Amino acid sequence: MSDVRVRFAPSPTGFFHIGSARTALFNWLYARHTGGTFVLRIEDTDKQRNSDEFLEVIYSSLRWLGLDWDEGPQAGGDQGPYRQSERHDIYQEYINRLQDADRLYEKDGAQWFRISGEPQVIEDAIRGRVERTEEKDFVVVRSDGSPVFHLVNVVDDITMGITHVIRGEDHLSNTSKHTELFKALGAPLPTFAHIPLILSQQGSGKMSKRDQGALVGEYQERGYLPEAVVNFLCLLGWNPKDDREKMPLGDVIALFDFSGINQSNARFDERKMAHMNMSYLLEMPPADYLAKARDFFARNEDLKARMARAGDNYFADVIAISQPKVKAIDELPDYTIYFFADEFPWNPKAVKKTFKKGEPLARLAELKDRLSAMVDLQDETAVEEAIKSMAEQNGNGFGDYQAVARLAVSGTNAGPGLTQIFRVLGKDRVIARFEQFLAHPPAVDA
Repeated sequence: MSDVRVRFAPSPTGFFHIGSARTALFNWLYARHTGGTFVLRIEDTDKQRNSDEFLEVIYSSLRWLGLDWDEGPQAGGDQGPYRQSERHDIYQEYINRLQDADRLYEKDGAQWFRISGEPQVIEDAIRGRVERTEEKDFVVVRSDGSPVFHLVNVVDDITMGITHVIRGEDHLSNTSKHTELFKALGAPLPTFAHIPLILSQQGSGKMSKRDQGALVGEYQERGYLPEAVVNFLCLLGWNPKDDREKMPLGDVIALFDFSGINQSNARFDERKMAHMNMSYLLEMPPADYLAKARDFFARNEDLKARMARAGDNYFADVIAISQPKVKAIDELPDYTIYFFADEFPWNPKAVKKTFKKGEPLARLAELKDRLSAMVDLQDETAVEEAIKSMAEQNGNGFGDYQAVARLAVSGTNAGPGLTQIFRVLGKDRVIARFEQFLAHPPAVDA
């Protein structure tokens, strides 16, 4: 194991944000790339806003993403405690050191840090040389006796032996305060690496917790694959320099270094995330995909009942032909609704498009007669050849029958292959839906 020690230090004051996940991921990747140590540290000194619920969200989100920590809460380690709320005596020791060095003074009940007035220079691993001079003394201990973020952050990094501080660019403005404190405490500076911000989809500013798609929990709920989310997050500000996008995590770990991290901000793109997830779903073994679908349906009583009524084999068939078509597991209930109920909504655009040309009802009547003459609809190739043959005999194309047939059995104009739908629904249900459609066709909006 190398001497590299990095840390992720979230506050349990809200749901887990995509920006926090990306910061945790970059720290984790650097630790794994270098053979170093990834430390989880909880900044829980804000008693008004902290909650055990949000603390559990941090733990569960990191685990869901596969970001295991080497030291920290629930993992142990020699440099604890790993929650700031349990480190009061350590902070007091370092406050005393600053007092002994005549770097603190009291004003308005608070303790202020006396700056050196010297330029603070760091060689940022991503930004390059950064120089800034603090112009004003700043508070390090509030009037109620609680130490502020700047002090506890630096003390924790010193006492935990953190060698590399990898954090968002928005913390760059704090760095001169922190280097002042490191030097005043006689500690060596860590290597700083300030990673680019994640902008909202509109690109108007830093992505906030209120922006759509900003919370990791949303993707957990929607049945996204964590490996797809991690892959997407890797590319928000880092480039493998070979134009690859979908990458095994082992390849990312091997390639990840500061030289590949961009200086420019990264824009979040939820559609790109969905596409990434879909590409992972397409490659899932069917049995794994089916298990994931079952788990998702089982979360909701109505969907659970729908699955139970369908039976194991039928449900498995429906999911198998749907896998190549959906971007996320949460799309499955709406996407497959017509497989589980004989009454389903009509897509008005599909209705309008189908009735726009030709004589769809006449074509459907012809198809009903042709399929009725077949023993069953289990041989998809035979069904397709029968439709093509009939179309040729009647001077029509396959598409003249396909659109209205799909509409009649599903209520829409998209989905799995038509012959796949016929096979799974079975001959009796297909013919019954044709007859219902011919007797009561949907109204066409003008």
